[in-house]
Amino acid sequence: MTNVMPKPEHAEVPALTPEKLAPLREKLRGALCFPGEPGYEQARTLWNAMIDKHPGAVVRAAGAADVMRAVDFARDHDVLLSVRGGGHNVAGNAVCEGGLMIDLTPMKSVRIDPVRRTARVEPGVTLGEFDREAQAFGLATPLGINSTTGVAGLTLGGGFGWTSRKLGLTIDNLLSADVVTADGKLLHASEEENADLFWALRGGGGNFGVVTSFEFRLHPLGPMVLAGLVVHPFSRAKELLAGFRSFTATAPDELTAWVVMRKAPPLPFLPPEVHGKEILVFAACYVGDAEEGLKALAPLRALGQPIADVIGPAPFVAWQTALDPLLTPGARNYWKSHDLRELGDAAIDVLLDSVRRLPSPECEVFIGTLGGAIGRVPADATAYSRRDVRLFVNVHTRWTDRTQDAECIRWARSLFAALTPYATGGVYVNFMPEDEAQRVQGAYGSNWERLAKVKAKYDPGNLFRLNQNIRPAS
Repeated sequence: MTNVMPKPEHAEVPALTPEKLAPLREKLRGALCFPGEPGYEQARTLWNAMIDKHPGAVVRAAGAADVMRAVDFARDHDVLLSVRGGGHNVAGNAVCEGGLMIDLTPMKSVRIDPVRRTARVEPGVTLGEFDREAQAFGLATPLGINSTTGVAGLTLGGGFGWTSRKLGLTIDNLLSADVVTADGKLLHASEEENADLFWALRGGGGNFGVVTSFEFRLHPLGPMVLAGLVVHPFSRAKELLAGFRSFTATAPDELTAWVVMRKAPPLPFLPPEVHGKEILVFAACYVGDAEEGLKALAPLRALGQPIADVIGPAPFVAWQTALDPLLTPGARNYWKSHDLRELGDAAIDVLLDSVRRLPSPECEVFIGTLGGAIGRVPADATAYSRRDVRLFVNVHTRWTDRTQDAECIRWARSLFAALTPYATGGVYVNFMPEDEAQRVQGAYGSNWERLAKVKAKYDPGNLFRLNQNIRPAS
């Protein structure tokens, strides 16, 4: 591609008018929506209610051809461009102010090949929609923990969830992708074709183009898994986290256990006197033989004196929705995240002090475990480089009253700062809010320079810059 000067990230946005967009509208199979027209509000409304931007127009794409035409228009007319998959990313980069938004949510096809054990998935599909189709054949690929998350954004950032310690990241199971690049061409990317682009797509976010189709490897799984929650009083949190630290150090790959600390929601299996009080929850899933799973989970379930233990056999598709009520759309969200070197006593003290000062009932601190199959892939095999990370903390700050914005954001930043001495400096790009541009290079570590070169090849003008942005190499 020819040399093109990359656009500044906050360039002035040319006004979009029906007259200017008439030629594009005539070519689309999908819809072109302006403010006030059907589909516009639906497209611009994201999971995070803090994001309230108004694109000049929205292309509700029906297929790859619509995406190609929208990309051509944005490039040729120097228009700010954003791309929406599931619209679940906390940073809200799916929607732009005044520019052109490509909405991929109408592209909902999921095609399962049970013989080859592959899935062809369009970018508007959510995790729950993908899981339901794959589980009809007793198959699955590693995805996230909230069924309303979009497959596209999850995958492009790396993707991990309950099965990743056994089966790897989502990107480790990506076989190929069809991508509309900044020159408006539709390319096929795989290990054999456009291999540099394929490498960058696996963790590099939306920096390199618009993926219009993903091909995934599937694995036999379910329909039942051993999964559930163990709920403890927060008063015993310090010793419980020390026990969790020891337990996870030797857990088998089939087992994933995470921690949630928050105020107790009114769950039916919790006594009413606990509702609204701080709790510590172990969330666990074992993918394998149920008897072996019971043995593997026994040390975790033996910790402390739980208020409730509801671990048992569950349909995998149901377990994938278990945390959905804590992550419903419409709340205001601000996240901060760290990769931790270890869950040491000093880090535990920081976490517990902050949980005692939760600014709203919906805020929570999440401790996740990685490792297993994820860590057996070389750091330079994909753009995602955090292969040695075993523990991360995600601060889910959620509230509904906009007058609490400053208080809640201040709490999250305070916890983040206090944890910094115990962190690696790395971070998962899908957990980053919109104000962390200075952390993007650290998120990619040793892969950064290679990513910048791939960006310069496929998007030298930085058309795709509304993301955790990788600027093209000079």
